[in-house]
Amino acid sequence: MKSKIINQILNKMSGKLNKEQNEILCKTLFDVLDNVELIKKDSLNPIDDEENDKLLKTFLSAKKVEGCSDRTLTYYNTTINKMLNKVNKKIEIIDTDDLRIYLAEYKEETKSSKITVDNIRRILSSFFSWLEDEDYIMKNPVRRIHKIKTGRVVKEVLSDEDFEILRDNCENIRDLAMIELLNSTGIRIGELVNLNMDDVRFNERECIVLGKGDSERTVYFDAKTKIHLLQYLKSRNDNNPALFVSFKKPYSRIGIHGIERRVRDLGNKSNIKKVHPHKFRRTMATTAIDKGMPIEQVQKLLGHVQIDTTMQYAMVNQNNVKNSHRKYLS
Repeated sequence: MKSKIINQILNKMSGKLNKEQNEILCKTLFDVLDNVELIKKDSLNPIDDEENDKLLKTFLSAKKVEGCSDRTLTYYNTTINKMLNKVNKKIEIIDTDDLRIYLAEYKEETKSSKITVDNIRRILSSFFSWLEDEDYIMKNPVRRIHKIKTGRVVKEVLSDEDFEILRDNCENIRDLAMIELLNSTGIRIGELVNLNMDDVRFNERECIVLGKGDSERTVYFDAKTKIHLLQYLKSRNDNNPALFVSFKKPYSRIGIHGIERRVRDLGNKSNIKKVHPHKFRRTMATTAIDKGMPIEQVQKLLGHVQIDTTMQYAMVNQNNVKNSHRKYLS
């Protein structure tokens, strides 16, 4: 081990010393380290996987109590575990440099976007902040890792023509009712999956959804959605209380992955790029703001706690901005 360290030092000094100076440095290092016992840093703090696992489980339990969904908890668990396995240290001795190196290597190895890497940074920050608050560690090592700057990407929405094409390509009434409800209400895919028939009030054209943090809110749908939903429910021969179920027995509640696959396949069939459930939500928000709905009302419909989140979803039509400028400022 000593020889390896000495060789590393000599390599670092290569080109800075002449041959004679190099030989003197080499001899000096061997003399000085002759009676010194070198111990690898990691061996002073042997990794305790059991202790790391215990802290992670306690953190996830705290997040569950706070109202995080199972999907979010799984994402937290996977993200933090990947970091712990890569850094390979006890949690209490992980420092800022360890995490900077981890994030840099992750970005390089996976070719991930800045947004993805910053999401990982935020999750790690949440984890270590909690550890600090609960006195498991002295200081959050993520605190000095600043938010990763990302250019704002204008995400596409569905045009009126796109949606009509999707409608025309629906092969069954269930899928038609499903995309109508997504487009009309702007609800999250998880909220759609959890909807039951008795959550829908057809006379009022509204339904009650359970959002993030188990918070209830009312969303509204249009006449076309009502007609297609009623047609779909009339076609069913099962007793499942779920609003949307599979076609085959035992007619189970359709899950998130099932809906994502159906919507993606519908987009491919319609030759429309990147069609997914969340795109309907973004389209609804953008259309509402573009037509003059107050941002606070859009926020309420989408179930956002922070209005900044609503603004990220919505992209106002530039032509309308131009027309408004001419109307009010020119």
